Amino acid sequence: MSDIIHIKAIDQIHQSLGLPPPMHPLVSLIRIDERVTGYEYGDFTYVYDFYQIALKSGIKGDITYGRNHYDYSQGSMVFTKPGQAQKYTNTESVEDETGWALLFHPDLIRRSGLANQMESYSFFSYDTHEALHVSEREKRILGELACQIEEEYNQNIDKHTQKLIVSNIELMLNYCTRFYERQFIIRQNHNLDLMEKVDAILRDYFDSEKVLESGLPTVKYLSQVMCMSSNYLSDMVKNATGRNAQQYIQDHVIERIKNALLSTNMQVSQIAYGLGFEYPQHLSKLFKAKTGMTPIQYRNSTH
Repeated sequence: MSDIIHIKAIDQIHQSLGLPPPMHPLVSLIRIDERVTGYEYGDFTYVYDFYQIALKSGIKGDITYGRNHYDYSQGSMVFTKPGQAQKYTNTESVEDETGWALLFHPDLIRRSGLANQMESYSFFSYDTHEALHVSEREKRILGELACQIEEEYNQNIDKHTQKLIVSNIELMLNYCTRFYERQFIIRQNHNLDLMEKVDAILRDYFDSEKVLESGLPTVKYLSQVMCMSSNYLSDMVKNATGRNAQQYIQDHVIERIKNALLSTNMQVSQIAYGLGFEYPQHLSKLFKAKTGMTPIQYRNSTH
């Protein structure tokens, strides 16, 4: 296991890369050039205490993020949040050095409305192989916003500076949300194939001993089998079905309960234990919430 290097402040990045001190202690835009690509990252894992929005263009190399390995030579957006570990290998620059990395500390947004919205930008918890691939037009839009942020902190800092920087970061994230939704749409046929795989995994789970051993399937279980992050899986499912992954699993469970109620004489408690519920009342509560009826009412209503 490689050693961990903990980077607490943005100025540590500047110092390591031989860059001038940042103009603002809580935010900085770093251009991807030979100072970044030629840095000797070594066999270390890096953990940052700040957010990073990066356009990995103009650079070849690999990044290991969590359990996954990712080649970002094609140019794409990668988002990381405080506490996430990264490892870099084989980095080198290419002719078109247009990449950049926007770094901002949580303290920059702490007093703003954006702080409460950060969890809604689920792509900060995607795995690197789920990166956002942007078109030239989209690169230009995001690049202009990055330059606007850079221009703002390079001016004399006043009472408006932080608000304007945070507003541009929020606008950038909202554009990225739009671009990710576009990417889901473009990959619709591929995602439909993935949804068939999700259905097959759920069928296999309930038709095997897994349900008796481990209880109801979870989003985490599905994402591990699908080799996706939980957030990416949930967003993919939502774009394909209008429901997130947890709701999709619950709806699958409800259909199984309905089938058992109508095709067998099993008691509700038997159905509950057979489907992995810890207690029968949990089944009844979920069924009532989803259908508006108790299991017994549903069974009787069909006769």
